[in-house]
Amino acid sequence: MAISYNSCRDRHCPRCLSNARRRWLTARQKELLNVPYVHLVFTLPHRLAPLVLHNKKLLYSLLFRASSATLLETTVDPKHLGAEIGFFSVLHTWGQNLMHHPHVHCVIPAGGLSPDHKTWIHPKYRFFLPRGVLSKVFRGKFVHGLKQAYRLGELNLPGELRPLADEEAFHALVRDVHRHRWVVHVKRPFAGPQYVLKYLAHYTHRVAISNQRLISLSEGKVTFRWKDYKDGSKHKLMTLTVDEFLRRFLLHTLPRHFVRIRFFGFMANRRRTAMLSVCKNLLGNEGEETSTPADTTETEEPATWLCPLCRGRMIVIERYTAWQLFLQTLMEKNLADTS
Repeated sequence: MAISYNSCRDRHCPRCLSNARRRWLTARQKELLNVPYVHLVFTLPHRLAPLVLHNKKLLYSLLFRASSATLLETTVDPKHLGAEIGFFSVLHTWGQNLMHHPHVHCVIPAGGLSPDHKTWIHPKYRFFLPRGVLSKVFRGKFVHGLKQAYRLGELNLPGELRPLADEEAFHALVRDVHRHRWVVHVKRPFAGPQYVLKYLAHYTHRVAISNQRLISLSEGKVTFRWKDYKDGSKHKLMTLTVDEFLRRFLLHTLPRHFVRIRFFGFMANRRRTAMLSVCKNLLGNEGEETSTPADTTETEEPATWLCPLCRGRMIVIERYTAWQLFLQTLMEKNLADTS
């Protein structure tokens, strides 16, 4: 009798990611500050998607740097906040229809530390920061980084991108994308820190499509559920051939060892423990560890029986007595003898 762990440990597998997500959320629960949290999304123009697709590691990293630098530099400006903030960013590369749509989700405690780290400064704006300012700064930083990568010969330009090897064609593309307003979506603040983890469970450790959205596989076609944001966020069904479905899914595989969840500001890995302690002390009673209701997170109590490969919780499906195992072995032996 052999045990099947049903675990491939691949970070693009929705089954295996659930265990990593559970552990990650448990660690984040201890770091919550009892202040409102805001959610911002930085999206690259669709015109750049083919270039990004063939330069994933380089341009995904540039997307992280440009979006984080935009937030850090804008918030330190006294006109907007005048404080040092801390946040984490999560890279997503897909839309609901599985097409390539690179964007970064940023989750930020609303406010930050004064330059001398002696005061917690609350935001001046209802939506934390002005969206127009964020859009312009983000566009400028990403385009600057893109031009620099081109000058250094770091961009891979195969197939349909080969014409961009001509400098005039490349700068025409840059002028075109710079001409338009880049999308920075600033969402309403969370109702409170107790809702943050439940919300984050929908954004961290995700893959392009979850098992719940898959409807059927029949006659060489895959049908799945998707949300059409251009049509009032209506839920619809989409049917693709197996080849096209796999092609779209594989667009979102990440480069080997690429880190898709990153921390910045006072939440940066080397500073997080010390700086969060400072934040909680400044917030006084408000900074006490937030208790999260059991139904708002996906965390569970540690299991006594864990998978030796992925360390996920092993679930008992059926139990056999010694007599049942003996009968099963006997039947298998008889079948082998008669065949």
